[in-house]
Amino acid sequence: MTSTISDLATIVDNAASQRVEVEMLTTGEPDLTIALAYDVQAEVIRRRVNRGEKIVGMKMGLTSKAKMEQVGVREPIFGWLTDAMLASDGDTIVIADLIHPKIEPEIAFIMKRDLSGPVTAAQAGLAVEGAVAALEIIDSRFRDFKFTLPDVIADNTSASRFVLGTRVVPVDRLDLGNLGIVLEVNGVVRECASSAAVLDNPLRSLAFLATMLSRRGESLRAGQIVLSGGATAAVAFDAGQVVRASIEEIGTVEVWGG
Repeated sequence: MTSTISDLATIVDNAASQRVEVEMLTTGEPDLTIALAYDVQAEVIRRRVNRGEKIVGMKMGLTSKAKMEQVGVREPIFGWLTDAMLASDGDTIVIADLIHPKIEPEIAFIMKRDLSGPVTAAQAGLAVEGAVAALEIIDSRFRDFKFTLPDVIADNTSASRFVLGTRVVPVDRLDLGNLGIVLEVNGVVRECASSAAVLDNPLRSLAFLATMLSRRGESLRAGQIVLSGGATAAVAFDAGQVVRASIEEIGTVEVWGG
């Protein structure tokens, strides 16, 4: 590569803070690997923390087996969540602060204790305080929402905003491998899915995350939030819309576009 990790992080970080589209990093750096892309991601997050943001958790991407096969990977990808991304149930997200946002329903976990990988799904579940209904607003900084796998990793897996519901349900009370999920926009059902779309069971996603973090010397901490991955296709999120996710046995969460 001709560019440094710092150079690439500057491109991504400026695009997000200035709300402008940029060309894919791999357009100029076709040799950008997944490992180097995670280094770029880490540098972007380091800069956000230095500006005063706090790490509150992690998010998973590519948690559909079909999607993994489509892009030729054997495991999901991950990104970081900060307090600047967090919104509460019923909040309004200012669409003008974003580039081309999309929204999707997810099952989130709140960690009860630290978790270091590698672990199984069962072991991961023992470290969870409970599951919460969530909505994630993704917003790629790349032109036309198009990117390669290293690009999206470097861009912190398109992380932008996320919204948590108010009900926390212990995971041992849930059949996490078979919960119905419905996404509504302005009262109209747009997407339906089962939680099985997330690696057959969202706890497998959590276990993957802990295992992948361990390779980089990282781990999950008590109190952190983990978005386990989108269960449906993401839909465009525009001003004037109210988006609601309903997750069987867990609850609902909604957000407004302002």
